[in-house]
Amino acid sequence: MSPKHVVFKKVSRDKSVAVYMAKRDFVDHSDFVDPVDGVIVIDPVQLKGKKVYVMLSCTFRYGRQDMDVMGVAFRRDLFIVTRQVYPELQDKEKLTHTRIQQKLLHKLGDNAYPFFFEFPDNLPCSVSLQPEMCSGVRGEGVLSSVRLTIRKIQFSPENTEVAPFADMTFEFLMSEKPLHVKLTLPKETFYHGEPVKANVEITNSSSRNIKDISLSVEQVTNVVLYSNDKYVKSVAKEETEDSVPSGTTLKKEYTLYPLLAYNKDRRGIALDGRLKHEDTNLASSSIVKQEVLKEVQGMLISYKVVLKMIAVACLSSFLSVLCSEPDDMVFEDFKRAYLKGVVYGDDDESPTEA
Repeated sequence: MSPKHVVFKKVSRDKSVAVYMAKRDFVDHSDFVDPVDGVIVIDPVQLKGKKVYVMLSCTFRYGRQDMDVMGVAFRRDLFIVTRQVYPELQDKEKLTHTRIQQKLLHKLGDNAYPFFFEFPDNLPCSVSLQPEMCSGVRGEGVLSSVRLTIRKIQFSPENTEVAPFADMTFEFLMSEKPLHVKLTLPKETFYHGEPVKANVEITNSSSRNIKDISLSVEQVTNVVLYSNDKYVKSVAKEETEDSVPSGTTLKKEYTLYPLLAYNKDRRGIALDGRLKHEDTNLASSSIVKQEVLKEVQGMLISYKVVLKMIAVACLSSFLSVLCSEPDDMVFEDFKRAYLKGVVYGDDDESPTEA
C-alpha cells in the first residue's frame, strides 16, 4: 500500500475560497529554489463576479508587533508578486506545472484553479528569533481572504574536501617554550541532528599546567537590516576536568550536540522559521550568493566551535625563591628607647619631651 500524501488546506471564513498546497517548506538548493505551487477552489456564487488573486510575499519583521508605533516601522516587505487566478487569464493546462497540481485539479473539480510562483534568486531563507515575539524573514501566500505561512529553508551539499581547523601557539611570560593547540573538524557541513565531533591536540611545552578544557558550538546571528545587533549564543557545550600538565601532550575527540531540544525557550536563539503547531530546527548557516546585498538577507547566521582552557602557573618554583632564608640572621628585641633623642614610657605611650 502506497503512503498517503499530506495536502495542506485552508478555507476562508465565508467559504468562498480554499487553498490547497502539497507542502509548506521550500528548499533553496543554491542553484535553484523549489517553486511555490498549489490549487485554489472557489465558490462562484459566493464571489458574485469578484476577482481572485494570489500574492506571494517575503517580509522582514524585527521586534514585537506592538512596537510598530509612532510612525516607526519595524517591518519591511522584501518581495511581493501578485497573480490573478480567477477569472483565469490562461487555460488550466498552461498554468499546471506539477503532478500534484494535476491530481488536485482532477479531484477537486471544475472550480479548482492552479497557481505557480518562482522565488527570486536573492531572497533570504526563513529565520525567526526566540521567543516568538521576535520574528525574522518569512514568506506568505495571501489567497483572497486566506493567509498561509510558508517557509524557505537552506540546503547545502556536503563538501568532503574541506576540513576546518585552527592552529595556534601561545607564549607565556617566564616560560621558555610555548603551548601549541590544534582544533580540527572532520568536515565543514553538518546536518540537523548530526553530532559535531571535534579533535583536540594540545602539546604543552610551557611551564604552565592546562586544566578545565571545555568546547562549545556558538551560534552567531547578525541582524543586518534596521540595526547592527549581534547575538552570540552557545547551543552546545561540553565542560570537562581534562588537564595537560607541563611537558605533556593531549589528543582527544569531543562530541557536541547542537540541537533545539537543548535550547528551548532561550532568548536570542535563531530558528529555521517556526511554523504554527510545527517543530523546527536551529537556523541553518546563511549562504550569501554572489552579487546579493547582505542587507537584503535580514539576518545572517553562522556557527563556530570554541575551545577554552585555563593555564595555571607552576607556583613551586616561585615559592622556593620567596621563602628562602638568608644564611646569617640576627634577632633583636624591638624597643622604642633605641631611638636616640626620644624617651617613651614603659608602656610605649605617646612620647614626652626630654
